[in-house]
Amino acid sequence: MSDIDAGAKHLLIVEDDEAFRLRLARAMERRGYVVTMAESIAAASTAIETHAPEYAVVDLKLGDGSGLDLVPRIRELAPDARVVILTGYGNIATSVAAIKAGAVDYLPKPSDADAIDAALQAVDRALPAPPEHPMSADRVRWEHIQRVFEQCDRNVSETARRLNMHRRTLQRILAKHAPRENS
Repeated sequence: MSDIDAGAKHLLIVEDDEAFRLRLARAMERRGYVVTMAESIAAASTAIETHAPEYAVVDLKLGDGSGLDLVPRIRELAPDARVVILTGYGNIATSVAAIKAGAVDYLPKPSDADAIDAALQAVDRALPAPPEHPMSADRVRWEHIQRVFEQCDRNVSETARRLNMHRRTLQRILAKHAPRENS
């Protein structure tokens, strides 16, 4: 690292959606971060070895694995690093896993740069303000069923067994669209 970089806030963005990755990188650069981008776990691992970041924004689901696998490695090389996990597949189990792995926050996609910056910069452990529009109970149930279905490799019989639900009931639920959220 050069003397010019000494006071910089180094941010690693690990995101496989190129358009989102580039848009987020530009927005974070405007907020004073020096950004390194990676599109996969392999590319992120190389970037981490080259320069351990002070901040990281990591997508949960990447083409070559789970972003959760990167969190301990980042924390190993930079114990004070502040890591935020982004996901379009939010659920309680993975949010707990992210925090246990060392992430400081877990944000749903799409999250804007202001929310990500606030999560990266938050120094107190106070609970965040409640969401303006929290998910309905029906939506939480639907998300949970979808997560278990994906974890069971989209096997309806196995998913039904794990959810203690009749297979035909599960098939009807899976055939429906996600419950609408009130705006």
